[in-house]
Amino acid sequence: MKTTVTMSQKFKQFIVILLPILVTQIALSAITFFDTNMSGHAGSTDLAGVAIGSSLWVPLQTGLSGILMGMTPIVSHLIGGGQAKKVSYHVMQGLWLAILLAVAVLAVGSMLLPVILDGMNLENEVRSVAFRFLSFLSIGIIPMFGYTVLRSFIDALGQTRISMTITLISLPINIFLNYLLIFGNWGFPRLGGAGAGIASAITYWCVFAVAILFVIRLKPFVSYGMFRQFHGVSFRVWKELLKIGVPIGFSIFFETAVFAAVTLLMSRFNTITIAAHQAAMNFATTLYMIPLSISMALTILVGFEKGAGRLKDARQYSILGIGSAVALSLVTAVVLLVAGQYVAGLYSEESKVIALTQHFLIYAIFFQISDAIATPVQGALRGYKDVNPAFIITFVSYWVIGLPVGYLLASFTSLGAFGFWIGLITGLAVGATLLLWRLVKVQRATRKSAAIAA
Repeated sequence: MKTTVTMSQKFKQFIVILLPILVTQIALSAITFFDTNMSGHAGSTDLAGVAIGSSLWVPLQTGLSGILMGMTPIVSHLIGGGQAKKVSYHVMQGLWLAILLAVAVLAVGSMLLPVILDGMNLENEVRSVAFRFLSFLSIGIIPMFGYTVLRSFIDALGQTRISMTITLISLPINIFLNYLLIFGNWGFPRLGGAGAGIASAITYWCVFAVAILFVIRLKPFVSYGMFRQFHGVSFRVWKELLKIGVPIGFSIFFETAVFAAVTLLMSRFNTITIAAHQAAMNFATTLYMIPLSISMALTILVGFEKGAGRLKDARQYSILGIGSAVALSLVTAVVLLVAGQYVAGLYSEESKVIALTQHFLIYAIFFQISDAIATPVQGALRGYKDVNPAFIITFVSYWVIGLPVGYLLASFTSLGAFGFWIGLITGLAVGATLLLWRLVKVQRATRKSAAIAA
């Protein structure tokens, strides 16, 4: 990455890093989008089943992937500090940890999934779709976690266009497989929403295989000698990765899990409500890829500048990222206000589902504005390797404040299902405020320490 001086140059560097990440995240989100969207066109029962399955899987997947994303600031600091020779060894340790986490998920999931689904008040057909969707999806857990590590390595080198290319290669595969397996085209069995699980699993294997090929063959990755030498497990490196990665993973888990918890709590409502909620939440999640991408870019840029001792540059990148996220969130808010009915129509052809989805999207405007602050701030904090306070803040904001408020409003007022969304808005707003305060505090402390050292 090029060292920058003026704010104009920083903005250009920020865009160079951000745009490929954004395209990559949107493409990855598009896999879930097309799973949900195409399942919805198979029927509201399939949409509801995929909604329940995704709500159980996404928090676990994003939380554990967040642990492995701790590789990004580690590699950024190694390169920024002139220790590039250690990168290959650290990445290999991340891959070993990815395999361990995947195996653990498969083992625990096989025992608990039937129990969890049986404990929910689901229609039999919805329960069947959810179980088969998750069972098929589990085939792709190992390559998905492995790709998370390799992508963290690729992005930390500033080669975010490579990650973008890999993901764009995989997206048509997923759509085509959904076309075959959800609807039973070209002689394939018509599996409905469950077919989306198989399609996603195969797609994850393709993504991982292409990533390995690129890392071995393309510059500048070749110079790091990935996979040229076998490295056994190092618990010392695992400890370093877990020290950074676990708080990151928990922060992401607490945020994604609270949305999943709301969907699961909505299982007491009818199938139409579940389907509409999931459609609105799925589109809001797609919009969330904007602040999430900015967050990932800030982790790379802030981590690199902090590792090189350029604290002023790190702070300026933080300001650029957060400001850009807020501005873009206002644009997407206008989109939801103007085109809400069209967006809802993308997910279903049933008039009741479309009308209810459009109503949910109005609430989505408010919490995505809070996300535009909270998420980039977390990315900047990871760049400073300040990760522990963030997961405490997210836990309190989402689980101690947001979810209980939503449950009370949904259970004891006339708001019904919409009460959960108001609770989410409340929790996200509190989290955004506290995280921003933490970033300011960290930056002040870092400048003070540097001044004393000088």
